[in-house]
Amino acid sequence: MNRLTDNKIVLVTRPTRLAELVIRFNTVSQARFYVEHQGADFSDYLREDETYHHALTGTQAALAQMGRVQVVDRGFLPNFVFAPEDTVVTLGQDGLVANTLKYLNGQPVVGVNPDPERWDGRLLPFRVSDLPRVMPEVVMRKRPTRSVTMAKAALNNGQTLYGVNDLFIGPKTHGSARYLIRSGEANETQSSSGVIVSTGMGSTGWLKSLLTGAAAISQLAGSALARQPAADLFTATGQRGKGNPKVRVNVKTEFAWDANYLFYTVREPFPTKTTGASLVFGRVTAETPLILESRMAENGVIFSDGIEKDFLEFNSGTQAVIGLAERKGVLVE
Repeated sequence: MNRLTDNKIVLVTRPTRLAELVIRFNTVSQARFYVEHQGADFSDYLREDETYHHALTGTQAALAQMGRVQVVDRGFLPNFVFAPEDTVVTLGQDGLVANTLKYLNGQPVVGVNPDPERWDGRLLPFRVSDLPRVMPEVVMRKRPTRSVTMAKAALNNGQTLYGVNDLFIGPKTHGSARYLIRSGEANETQSSSGVIVSTGMGSTGWLKSLLTGAAAISQLAGSALARQPAADLFTATGQRGKGNPKVRVNVKTEFAWDANYLFYTVREPFPTKTTGASLVFGRVTAETPLILESRMAENGVIFSDGIEKDFLEFNSGTQAVIGLAERKGVLVE
């Protein structure tokens, strides 16, 4: 077979919901019993699984015409060693692209949507049928690409963690984190439910949620507190109390994926006699990194892109310098 490249093509996959249920319950029959017992439609799980595996078969066949293919499950990414000349293809949802990018160092990523009827695929510009046309240009490095700025957490013990969408620094479970935060010349001790650092790619995700919620609460609470007793702020059903103004919030948070800055947001800061709430939002640049020093005896963590299992411990004595990563992600367009 005449292949286009001797370099490896790494195909990154992820288990479907059905596959994850079978791991949990051992068989499809037991998984069906569990799902239907909960009142859900098990046929949707079957359709999703069938569609994904059909796409997987087609993707493997198309890539095998280009070069040597190695399939890697998402769960093995933290320990997988990518070669500098590898080309990477992801077959899954948008999150799989982000999960893969943070383990790469300049290798191009081709995002393939396995189920366009199900997933919008903001980071998945290609379908399986596009691969015979697109991949020759990719392996020859002639296809246009888009640069993605990543965040990096560097600890004083030598450990590092990269984030494509965001980094979370805070408690492992629901509770409060205590730490010293420093941005430029300003610093203070804080108690909060965590700090989120967002990239341009992640600016329409967690960052948008944080700022939209903060803006809506500020408008609604400010008006309600000024007009009526606190006990009357909300009805028992959780709707706006009678007389509260209608709140419309449209917060624009998106910024360039290749921007030379990040944004940090402190979630639910709690001011006390010993903790402050003035450093709650701001930019992180190469000249002004965000520095956090843990004041937690245990259960402090740093994780990225929603992958809680791949974390760094952030307990007493640990200092984290949060800044721009020295490397960029590369997405094929």
